[in-house]
Amino acid sequence: MKIRIFIAAFLYCCAAVSAMAQEETVPPVALSANSPAWQARNAHLIPDAEATAAVLELDQDNDGVKNGEDPDMDGDGQANRIDEDMDGDGVPNRIDPSPYDHREIGYHPFGMLAFLSWAHPWNSYKYASARDLEKAVDILKELGVSFVRVDFYWQDLEPEKGLYDFGKYDELVALCARRGVRVLAMLHYSAGWASSAWNSPPDNDVDFVVFAQNVINRYKDRIKYWEIWNEPDSVCYWAPQDGMKRYADLLKKVYSAAKRVDPSCKVVLGGLTQGGYFALKNLYRLGAGGSFDIVNIHPFVNPLRPDPVGQVKVLYKGVRRLMEDNGDSAKKIWFTEIGCPGVRKPTKENGWWEGMSPTESQQAVFVRDVFGQVIDLPEVEKVFWAYFRDNDRHFNSGVDYFGLVRWDFSKKPAFAAYRNAARRWHPPED
Repeated sequence: MKIRIFIAAFLYCCAAVSAMAQEETVPPVALSANSPAWQARNAHLIPDAEATAAVLELDQDNDGVKNGEDPDMDGDGQANRIDEDMDGDGVPNRIDPSPYDHREIGYHPFGMLAFLSWAHPWNSYKYASARDLEKAVDILKELGVSFVRVDFYWQDLEPEKGLYDFGKYDELVALCARRGVRVLAMLHYSAGWASSAWNSPPDNDVDFVVFAQNVINRYKDRIKYWEIWNEPDSVCYWAPQDGMKRYADLLKKVYSAAKRVDPSCKVVLGGLTQGGYFALKNLYRLGAGGSFDIVNIHPFVNPLRPDPVGQVKVLYKGVRRLMEDNGDSAKKIWFTEIGCPGVRKPTKENGWWEGMSPTESQQAVFVRDVFGQVIDLPEVEKVFWAYFRDNDRHFNSGVDYFGLVRWDFSKKPAFAAYRNAARRWHPPED
């Protein structure tokens, strides 16, 4: 293991040095974090030679100079050769597994589903106001969120075949970059012209693949992680269900296309539901195991029942065994949705699919437990709370109250629980 990590780090530095155009560009970095904990959490993030070459072709500070030729890669006015954090991601070079790539932030587990691209009639124009969007991202930063999960809707980006509108997403991605919040981008659902329904697969997979290529190419300087669809094992979001056959086909094609556009990018499996064990088993059976870099599960449980975190651990153990049985033990797991309502006064009318909703105080206890215990599970790399802000009668149930802040941005008790967990957490350096 140590030999493999050393070789990867050596190739990383050598590739970087070979791409330098002048003496004051990026120097080799001696990665000093060699503890077993650091290796377990971070070693897989050390890019190989191909990924390194791709990162050095990026322009992360948007100054028109490629990383590999830029003497000040993060644009902070400090030359790379004396900058202790060359990519400006907040992780010192000495413990940064990818010190040339600001899209990565090392092992930092705190994520959030925030619906930042919601600006439509069906979601009450949740972030149609630039002021509300900026306020949301500022609060996410205050919370300690490292990655925010954002819908990149095909219909928004390509409303007509071959006609793209990137305006809204350009502004959103730039805002997150300015605030130092990384984006996990979900590429979904079907555009109106491409399928009979938004939650059905495209009539022609090529149309979706071309869409994915164009979006990844546009944002590859700022976004490294791409999630392909949401809950493809649920009839709500992928209909009709067919044992993951169509999704497996689409995933294979998108994965290959994404790696051609950006060999350094990571493809995240579309978040699977509570029954995701069986969906993942089907994906392996269908030969799709080599078409995602990260396993992604949505382990929703009811915090009002005994030992809810224990239920998450049971699902986790089953998924890990399945991964190991299929030669995927080196991959990490992300929980990109875990959450529950938090309502002031539970009633039958504001209940959710598990029955009566938890109170705001009970929600806060569950947030504390999730981010005090679930993030410590081996090979669980990131946990995303679902979700940041309450909705305005979108689901017409307790699901509208999953937020850590209310619709008016006032903070629930769960806000402090999440923020305190993020503040107490320290990366495993020793």
